[in-house]
Amino acid sequence: MAAFLLGAVLLIVQPQIVPSRPAINSKAETSSQSVQRELLKKTSQKNDFKESIHSNGSCRQLPQTIIIGVRKGGTRALLEMLSLHPDIAAAESEVHFFDWEDHYRNGLQWYINQMPFSYPHQITVEKTPAYFTSPKVPERVYNMNQSMRLLLILRDPSERVLSDYTQVFYNHMQKHKPYPSIEQFLIKDGELNVDYKAINRSLYYVHMQNWLKYFPLDHIHIVDGDKLIKDPFPEIEKVERFLKLSPQINASNFYFNKTKGFYCLRDSGRERCLHESKGRAHPQVDTWLLEKLHEYFHEPNKKFFELVGRTFDWH
Repeated sequence: MAAFLLGAVLLIVQPQIVPSRPAINSKAETSSQSVQRELLKKTSQKNDFKESIHSNGSCRQLPQTIIIGVRKGGTRALLEMLSLHPDIAAAESEVHFFDWEDHYRNGLQWYINQMPFSYPHQITVEKTPAYFTSPKVPERVYNMNQSMRLLLILRDPSERVLSDYTQVFYNHMQKHKPYPSIEQFLIKDGELNVDYKAINRSLYYVHMQNWLKYFPLDHIHIVDGDKLIKDPFPEIEKVERFLKLSPQINASNFYFNKTKGFYCLRDSGRERCLHESKGRAHPQVDTWLLEKLHEYFHEPNKKFFELVGRTFDWH
């Protein structure tokens, strides 16, 4: 037992060393988490750990669940909907701990300090959409917690590309900066520009392969982002079951806002909708260019379906 504990501590202190195909053991996971917490207590500086404990018994803790992506897939909507559950404590902003080197160098105690206060019975959740496509992130998450429950929300790859462009376009418009048309990004020498970053982010099977090197498929729940937009309740029910939460979210928590054109949330008599930046209209794209996108993603989508053992209603 002493040898196991020493090994678990070394795994946390030296996160760069992991087996290429780690074996998952539920008992080992529990012990590893306990050792990790003890290590954090011993290595915290200037009483940072003590400051993370509230007088009401709540405390900041490492997340047990992370929404890892995908960008423009509906991660904010998923987090807001999941927050309807009383046993969920969600970090408000994207933390970018595992993908930004400046943040990662700050260590786990810094990461804890970015989390919300929660009670022992609650699950702490953070979401950073860039995690899914960042090559270093799966290994780093595994080093922190081998039993992490991961949420991945995906939508039609072609639609995700258009939404990706739309977000950047509006960000430039708000700063009164010019921005090229989407055709200038999608077309190069008369052909589809496959080097466009937004297209690479939609190659789901490439990034999923990296995550499956460290986490088994049953630790990654894929939310259908297109269905979440059209009918959110069934998708949230599946997330509740995956996280082993009691069924607390109901169909009555969602209502369709005709003005905005998407579902909003109702909680204890209060109603709220996602930020106005959500649901923006995509740019008009010529049919032939859309067909180019659909054609390009056909084979990658097939590979992804085979990888995860399910299909999605994508072009």
